[in-house]
Formats: sequence, C-alpha cells, structure tokens
Amino acid sequence: MSNTFIAYVIYVLLVYIGTHYIVANIVAFLLSVLNSFFWNHKYVFKDETGGKRNLLHTLIKTYVSYAFSGLIVGNILLYIYIDMLFLSKYVAPILVLLVTVPLNFFLNKLWTFKSLSYCKEEIK
Repeated sequence: MSNTFIAYVIYVLLVYIGTHYIVANIVAFLLSVLNSFFWNHKYVFKDETGGKRNLLHTLIKTYVSYAFSGLIVGNILLYIYIDMLFLSKYVAPILVLLVTVPLNFFLNKLWTFKSLSYCKEEIK
C-alpha cells in the first residue's frame, strides 16, 4: 500500500511542476519499486524455507515484473485515459492502479518472490 501512495505522490508532484505524465510515471515507477522491493522482501513474501535469496536477482525480477505492469500496461492505460478519453492527469493514474496493483501482487507472488527451493522441487 505504501508503494501505491509513494508512486502516486511522486507522479502528482512531477506532473504539477510540468513534467510530462509519461516521464512522471516512469520516475514514480523507478522510485516506488525500490520501496516495494524492500517491504515485500522483508515482510510480505518471506522465504519460509529458511534459505537466503539472492537480493540482486530478486531485485531484477522485481523490476522486470513491475516493468510489465507498471511501465507497459500502466503507460498504455495512461495514454488511453488521458489522450483518448480526456480524463484528468490526476484521476487517470488512480484508475490505472485498479489494474496494475492486483497484477503486481500476483506477479510478485507467483514469480518474483517464489522460493528458490520450491522452484527446484518443481523441476525434479
């Protein structure tokens, strides 16, 4: 939830000072994913097997999974909402979140933070 708030606040501040909404969304994405990674790694998707995650590998997977939803899907939806449907630059990202937040959660749960030992068992 804090990630969503951080992303929206950064986006709104950048749009307010005149930054193009796509650029604002990219900057908000980059900063909020770091926040999300920290909290997800520490509290939400703990490794219950007692193993240690490769933090760099998991961070890269986090950016890849969020890039799909946060950058690709998010920017496409922003473009549709703002440039085609003429919604407010401040309302459109809230509507985008209704799609990207659940998508991010499932990508993180099923791929990014999936236990490595569990993955090895699946391969056998």
